[in-house]
Amino acid sequence: MKTCLIVDDSRVIRKVSRHILETLGFTVSEAENGKEGLEACEAAMPDVILLDWNMPVMTGIEFITQLRQRPGGEAPKVVFCTTENDVAHIREAISAGADEYVMKPFDHETLQIKLQLVGFA
Repeated sequence: MKTCLIVDDSRVIRKVSRHILETLGFTVSEAENGKEGLEACEAAMPDVILLDWNMPVMTGIEFITQLRQRPGGEAPKVVFCTTENDVAHIREAISAGADEYVMKPFDHETLQIKLQLVGFA
């Protein structure tokens, strides 16, 4: 079964994302910041990570930079989910190792399209 880790400090975003992902056949786990996300990846590396940009403790950019340096950390497809929509932010996310980028708020169809683009929907 496909697995997804949602790393977002918003409980509402995690809940909405979880609902969408479960209807797409994913087993979902959650973390409310990058530090918790990395710990979850240590325990079990997911297939896909939905990653928020702005979080306390550790930002999305800090998370993905550390993830990509770890053994097996190159494997998950990472989709940044954020309100940051300027070209500089998108370029920074892709440069740091993100596979795709989706704007908040997003719906079922939008997220499904992004997951198809990374090979997981």
